[in-house]
Amino acid sequence: MAVTVTIPTALRQYAGGHASITLPAGSVGQILATLREQYPQLGKQLYNDQGALRSFVNVYVGDEDIRHLQGVETHVADGETVSIIPAIAGGVMVLHGERCTVNVRYGWKECCYAASHALQ
Repeated sequence: MAVTVTIPTALRQYAGGHASITLPAGSVGQILATLREQYPQLGKQLYNDQGALRSFVNVYVGDEDIRHLQGVETHVADGETVSIIPAIAGGVMVLHGERCTVNVRYGWKECCYAASHALQ
């Protein structure tokens, strides 16, 4: 019973260079706590000094942002994927030939989703 946690390129240096890590299934909070224990330097990138997940760190279970589910209490079933996606800090992207400003609140996945729906 395991889940796959994908590590973004920018954070792999803190996770032994791994692109993904297999961990036991459980809640997102339990999975991230295990990840933190195994890779303390990665934990410092994900959590602030008060122990809360940093606001610019987006966590998805499958394609769902945990903020729209049960947060860190979200259960992750065996075989699912947890994606850690740091938010982007502005810029411009091109989607279907249209320019779209990237909002700093959104991670890449959510921004692409929001932008693609705005262009329909």
